[in-house]
Amino acid sequence: MALQWLILSYVVAAEVVIAVVLTLPYPMVVKKRVVSLVSLVLQPAASIVAFAAFQLCDIYWKNEHRLSCSSEVCTATERDRYEKSIYKAQRNVVLCAAGILLYW
Repeated sequence: MALQWLILSYVVAAEVVIAVVLTLPYPMVVKKRVVSLVSLVLQPAASIVAFAAFQLCDIYWKNEHRLSCSSEVCTATERDRYEKSIYKAQRNVVLCAAGILLYW
Protein backbone atom coordinates (compact mmCIF):
# COMPACT_ATOMS: atom_id res chain seq x y z
CA MET A 1 0.00 0.00 0.00
CA ALA A 2 2.76 2.46 0.81
CA LEU A 3 4.45 2.04 -2.58
CA GLN A 4 1.51 3.47 -4.51
CA TRP A 5 1.44 6.55 -2.29
CA LEU A 6 5.20 6.93 -2.62
CA ILE A 7 4.92 6.83 -6.41
CA LEU A 8 2.06 9.33 -6.34
CA SER A 9 4.00 11.69 -4.07
CA TYR A 10 7.05 11.54 -6.39
CA VAL A 11 4.88 12.31 -9.40
CA VAL A 12 3.24 15.24 -7.59
CA ALA A 13 6.68 16.55 -6.62
CA ALA A 14 7.83 16.27 -10.23
CA GLU A 15 4.71 18.12 -11.39
CA VAL A 16 5.44 20.91 -8.91
CA VAL A 17 9.00 21.20 -10.23
CA ILE A 18 7.69 21.32 -13.80
CA ALA A 19 5.16 24.01 -12.88
CA VAL A 20 7.88 26.10 -11.24
CA VAL A 21 10.23 25.68 -14.21
CA LEU A 22 7.51 26.72 -16.67
CA THR A 23 6.66 29.86 -14.72
CA LEU A 24 10.22 31.17 -14.50
CA PRO A 25 11.08 33.96 -16.96
CA TYR A 26 13.37 32.67 -19.71
CA PRO A 27 14.40 33.97 -23.12
CA MET A 28 11.93 32.86 -25.79
CA VAL A 29 14.28 30.29 -27.38
CA VAL A 30 14.94 28.56 -24.07
CA LYS A 31 11.27 28.70 -23.10
CA LYS A 32 10.21 26.96 -26.34
CA ARG A 33 12.69 24.15 -25.72
CA VAL A 34 11.60 23.76 -22.11
CA VAL A 35 7.94 23.64 -23.15
CA SER A 36 8.65 20.99 -25.80
CA LEU A 37 10.59 18.91 -23.28
CA VAL A 38 7.82 19.20 -20.69
CA SER A 39 5.17 18.21 -23.23
CA LEU A 40 7.19 15.07 -24.04
CA VAL A 41 7.38 14.26 -20.33
CA LEU A 42 3.71 14.92 -19.61
CA GLN A 43 2.28 12.75 -22.38
CA PRO A 44 3.22 9.43 -20.74
CA ALA A 45 2.40 10.88 -17.32
CA ALA A 46 -1.30 11.18 -18.24
CA SER A 47 -1.87 7.84 -16.55
CA ILE A 48 -1.44 9.58 -13.19
CA VAL A 49 -4.93 11.05 -13.56
CA ALA A 50 -6.53 7.61 -13.85
CA PHE A 51 -4.33 6.29 -11.04
CA ALA A 52 -5.27 9.15 -8.72
CA ALA A 53 -8.96 8.80 -9.60
CA PHE A 54 -8.79 5.09 -8.77
CA GLN A 55 -7.11 5.89 -5.46
CA LEU A 56 -9.85 8.42 -4.66
CA CYS A 57 -12.50 5.77 -5.34
CA ASP A 58 -10.61 3.36 -3.07
CA ILE A 59 -10.44 5.95 -0.28
CA TYR A 60 -14.16 6.67 -0.65
CA TRP A 61 -15.03 2.98 -0.49
CA LYS A 62 -12.87 2.45 2.58
CA ASN A 63 -14.42 5.49 4.25
CA GLU A 64 -17.94 4.22 3.63
CA HIS A 65 -17.13 0.76 5.02
CA ARG A 66 -14.89 1.79 7.91
CA LEU A 67 -15.88 0.69 11.39
CA SER A 68 -16.60 3.77 13.44
CA CYS A 69 -15.33 4.11 16.96
CA SER A 70 -17.75 6.57 18.45
CA SER A 71 -19.19 4.63 21.37
CA GLU A 72 -17.99 4.33 24.95
CA VAL A 73 -16.85 0.73 24.37
CA CYS A 74 -13.77 1.73 22.34
CA THR A 75 -10.41 1.63 24.04
CA ALA A 76 -7.87 4.40 23.74
CA THR A 77 -5.76 2.43 21.26
CA GLU A 78 -8.77 1.70 19.05
CA ARG A 79 -9.73 5.37 19.08
CA ASP A 80 -6.14 6.39 18.21
CA ARG A 81 -6.03 3.87 15.39
CA TYR A 82 -9.34 5.16 14.05
CA GLU A 83 -8.20 8.79 14.17
CA LYS A 84 -4.88 7.92 12.54
CA SER A 85 -6.65 6.17 9.67
CA ILE A 86 -8.88 9.23 9.19
CA TYR A 87 -5.84 11.54 9.07
CA LYS A 88 -4.04 9.27 6.60
CA ALA A 89 -7.12 9.15 4.38
CA GLN A 90 -7.36 12.94 4.41
CA ARG A 91 -3.68 13.27 3.54
CA ASN A 92 -4.08 10.82 0.68
CA VAL A 93 -7.10 12.69 -0.69
CA VAL A 94 -5.09 15.91 -0.72
CA LEU A 95 -2.25 14.10 -2.49
CA CYS A 96 -4.59 12.67 -5.15
CA ALA A 97 -6.29 16.01 -5.69
CA ALA A 98 -2.92 17.73 -6.02
CA GLY A 99 -1.80 15.16 -8.58
CA ILE A 100 -4.92 15.67 -10.68
CA LEU A 101 -4.92 19.46 -10.43
CA LEU A 102 -1.21 19.85 -11.13
CA TYR A 103 -1.41 17.62 -14.18
CA TRP A 104 -4.39 19.58 -15.46
